[in-house]
Amino acid sequence: MIIETNNAKETFELGVQIGQKAKVGDVYTLIGDLGVGKTVFTQGMAKGLEIDEPISSPTFTIVQVYDGGRLPFYHFDVYRIGDVEEMEEIGYEDYIYGQGVSLIEWSNLIEEILPKKRQEISIEKDLEKGYDYRKITIMERE
Repeated sequence: MIIETNNAKETFELGVQIGQKAKVGDVYTLIGDLGVGKTVFTQGMAKGLEIDEPISSPTFTIVQVYDGGRLPFYHFDVYRIGDVEEMEEIGYEDYIYGQGVSLIEWSNLIEEILPKKRQEISIEKDLEKGYDYRKITIMERE
């Protein structure tokens, strides 16, 4: 499925819709260059999970846990991961196979340890269509 958004509000709202539909054990992977709106999308998803606290990218902590919504939300940013062993050190399996919803930014860096069943989301810019235009592709993997 391909969805086009034309501003940050639309990208946020798409995240809200996905968060509202998310259920226990769902894993979402998120790929996109710096500045494409991954954090805006993630903030929307958290809102859809009824999480009211501020959402920021856990670049230096790898995972941020939000328990205040209808389901726990595990937000990973693996941009600075040097090796998948670092994921094992933080106990990633407890989150991904746990009782919440996981969203993993820069998931292409840890492809070999991702669950086969997941939703892959990529966000791309196309400056010819406008500065705020985003092409968001969502693919279900089994």
